[in-house]
Amino acid sequence: MTRTFRTTARPAIPAGRAVARTKTTAKTRTRTLIPGQNGAGTVRKSVLPGGLRVITETLPTVRSATFGIWAHVGSRDETRALSGATHYLEHLLFKGTERRSALEISAALDAVGGEMNAFTTKEFTCYYARVLDADLPLAIDVVSDMLTSSVIDPAEVESERGVILEEIAMTEDDAGDCVHDLFAHTMFGDTPLGRPVLGTVDSVNALARDQVARFYRKHYDPTRLVVAAAGNLSHEKVVRQVRAAFDRAGALDRTAGADPVGPRSGSRTLRGGGRVDFLDRPTEQAHLVLGMPGVSRHDERRWPLAVLSTALGGGMSSRLFQEIRERRGLAYSTYAYTSGYADCGLFSVYVGCRPSQVPDVLKICREELDSVAQHGLSDDEVRHAIGQLSGSTVLGLEDTGALMHRVGKSELCWGEQMSTDDMLGKIAAVTPDDVREVARQVLDRRPSLAAIGRLTDRQTAHLHEAVA
Repeated sequence: MTRTFRTTARPAIPAGRAVARTKTTAKTRTRTLIPGQNGAGTVRKSVLPGGLRVITETLPTVRSATFGIWAHVGSRDETRALSGATHYLEHLLFKGTERRSALEISAALDAVGGEMNAFTTKEFTCYYARVLDADLPLAIDVVSDMLTSSVIDPAEVESERGVILEEIAMTEDDAGDCVHDLFAHTMFGDTPLGRPVLGTVDSVNALARDQVARFYRKHYDPTRLVVAAAGNLSHEKVVRQVRAAFDRAGALDRTAGADPVGPRSGSRTLRGGGRVDFLDRPTEQAHLVLGMPGVSRHDERRWPLAVLSTALGGGMSSRLFQEIRERRGLAYSTYAYTSGYADCGLFSVYVGCRPSQVPDVLKICREELDSVAQHGLSDDEVRHAIGQLSGSTVLGLEDTGALMHRVGKSELCWGEQMSTDDMLGKIAAVTPDDVREVARQVLDRRPSLAAIGRLTDRQTAHLHEAVA
């Protein structure tokens, strides 16, 4: 299983698409959210009895389809005692149901050349399968069976514990990965948003089967799930197949006593600037993340902030890449990125460099951030970033997996959809003044820093100087 815990500069999918037409049956409400053209790109949504939402995007010109189920639960919904439970559960749902063993689950999709996976983030979890269009009913049945009928076998809980501990060890061995978790701790401390998605060795070892089973029953309620599919499909058939799969498990009736999504309080736990978290590790490179609070995924400033992030560190022509790598040769990898949550966000810059280059790299990063905060970007830089962001947004939606991700996440996080043209319109509408204003608001603050590597005392001192 894969996981996701950081967001690149690609903008989040917002709310804001008007409903085109509506029809109502006896028990299922169906709406067309985006009409599309000649059937292509049509996005429709149905709400089943019990509140389960099914949303699809039709692409009749392809021969594949991707089916996914999104759960509105992530690591920020965990208590300290349950740290890592969401990701643990992601693994366990692949380990057998009342109808299928773990082997039968994997073999069913392998037999038709399909791909099946899942990922856990701080605010949601997604399980998905990509198959030939003719095999979409199989994907719907298998993934729905996993989500509704997992047995959470005690023996599998124990065997998978070892797998997750290995995954934690693998992440700890990759300092370029681990430093982003460290930066989350720098900014949020020992809070749900500051703790790693995977949990820790101690928290995973402490999780019991009954705890995970209660977590499953509490959070995998139909009212907290979104079913999404994209590709060469019929919306009506997908709805019928999903309903049959959930009915078979009696899952549509599991709404009594369902708990609402917990309060989002990350904005109240964000720490002030000037903090430094440093892990001394025997790595060849030093891995650095310098950043400050950003904006939430609901904030309209996310559009100019995405343009700003692209111009600063979104490609080979960006300011940081040009200054740090091309002109100075101080690093191989450097980029900027944003992380937008329900109520808060982060703006961050990553650099991986030799320890001897840390002072110069941090000096350049701070100078560039301060310069843009005070003077903004030029009109040409903004136009260039808008073009780059527009192109990468469209190119990132050229397969059924990306489209399933877009419609599913949009429904789960915003409750509405936006067409590609409307997204491009939002990006194109960003003005140089918008970018200058968000740069002033976000970058004109004292940053914090996370670093991993083997540094001398003098080099370590430069970490604190960079956030002074």
